[in-house]
Amino acid sequence: MINETVVNSLIRLLDDPDKEVYSHVHEKLLSYGSEAVGYLESAFEQAFEPVQQERIADLVHEIQFGTLKNDLRLWVHGGAFDLFLQGILIINRYQYPDLDEQKVINQVEAIKRDIWIQMMNEASPPEQIKLINHVFYNIYGFSGNTTNHLDPQNSFLSQVLETKKGNQISLAIIYSIIAQKLDIPVYGVNLPQHFILAYMDESQQSEFEGGVLFYINAFNKGFIFGRRDVDMFLKQLNLKYDKQFYEPCSNTDIIKRVLRNLVSAYEHAGAMEKVDELNGLMKILE
Repeated sequence: MINETVVNSLIRLLDDPDKEVYSHVHEKLLSYGSEAVGYLESAFEQAFEPVQQERIADLVHEIQFGTLKNDLRLWVHGGAFDLFLQGILIINRYQYPDLDEQKVINQVEAIKRDIWIQMMNEASPPEQIKLINHVFYNIYGFSGNTTNHLDPQNSFLSQVLETKKGNQISLAIIYSIIAQKLDIPVYGVNLPQHFILAYMDESQQSEFEGGVLFYINAFNKGFIFGRRDVDMFLKQLNLKYDKQFYEPCSNTDIIKRVLRNLVSAYEHAGAMEKVDELNGLMKILE
């Protein structure tokens, strides 16, 4: 536990004109980590001096970003197993550090439940996808954000769940998480300039390598397509065959793709400070 009186005294010194005093105060408050955030936020609300407000806001962000980086390292070193409850929600906290994660979990569970209620035990893979598509796109109204594709909000899961609009990878992530919660083997495929999903069935011989039965385009209302369509897409891009373009990628690769999308979005917006921070997160995943 940190001493409330000491913390508040240090916060009052944040606008000290002496750079040495400010540097010492800054480092001391930073060392308290997330415990100091509540005190800093309260002080921000009461602060009148622009310098103090700016320094408090910067310090809060620095503490929260430090926690986020540490959580991402732990996720990677722990095997990067849980894409939803850890991986993607860690990235979501970059923009929304006070995110109510339980609310996000409940939103996903509600969609899953509505699909599960209508799911038949003997449904074939295409029938399963048809049902997911009906609930996900027709009932819940999810769609690709074609009018403002470069908006960073398209990459933050909590916002996509609220607005029902996202980019190729955010919609694919939500779609695959729901499918996997229903024990339907749908996984992400890291296609260049696109992100698609593969329906896997390793117990059967399929026409594709690696047990892929068919592919799904989550950005285009769950459209089902085959290997030949992937071949043609790669041919248009003048890319040679590569196994990784046809088979599921790792959770780490998915998070890297999300971060690359965010870097592009913030570069387009001219927010270079955010670009530097996101590139720092990318290095953790290397």
